[in-house]
Amino acid sequence: MSRRLVLASQSPARLQLMRQAGLTPEVVVSGVDESAVTAPRVAELVALLAAAKAGAVAKEETDALVVGADSLLEFRGQAMGKPADAADARLRWQRMAGRSGVLHTGQAVLDVQGGSVTQRDVGVSSTVVHFATPTPAELESYLGTGEPLAVAGAFTLDGLGAPFVRRIEGDHSAVIGLSLPLLRTQLAKLGVALTDLWQR
Repeated sequence: MSRRLVLASQSPARLQLMRQAGLTPEVVVSGVDESAVTAPRVAELVALLAAAKAGAVAKEETDALVVGADSLLEFRGQAMGKPADAADARLRWQRMAGRSGVLHTGQAVLDVQGGSVTQRDVGVSSTVVHFATPTPAELESYLGTGEPLAVAGAFTLDGLGAPFVRRIEGDHSAVIGLSLPLLRTQLAKLGVALTDLWQR
């Protein structure tokens, strides 16, 4: 049985990942004030944010599977979302170069039927990211593209930042923005096979 799938995120990377996995979600942006959500640990915070985004969108739905997600880089115990500006991104890269951080992606899947949430699953995928050391010239070129300003942790794995990531330990898709293996198991817990959502 095919179900309407809604992505509660404006992230182009998340939409692209879902499309590559054979899914065709509608995008509905949640409008959640992320600064109002706090938690003692970064992994808890991304789970709460993902659930808040999915929950806000689910309230407007009558029959849909709503997916919310949020990603933060944990570096030396600190949560890093999108940098404030180029100077902030430069400082981060100067600190991260040659070191490692953990990219946490929280995901919430809410099953909405008859206008109310009947089931939900919230999970987190955490991946260790080992950063390379860009030269000062490389770093300035990268900052000049504007890309690091638009993403959590000031880097991408699916864009211009990829050459500056030495390796990862964990889920590649989660670092891009949405863990596809986690999504599959979350849907299964709600009694939905991911393959049933493929648009044939």
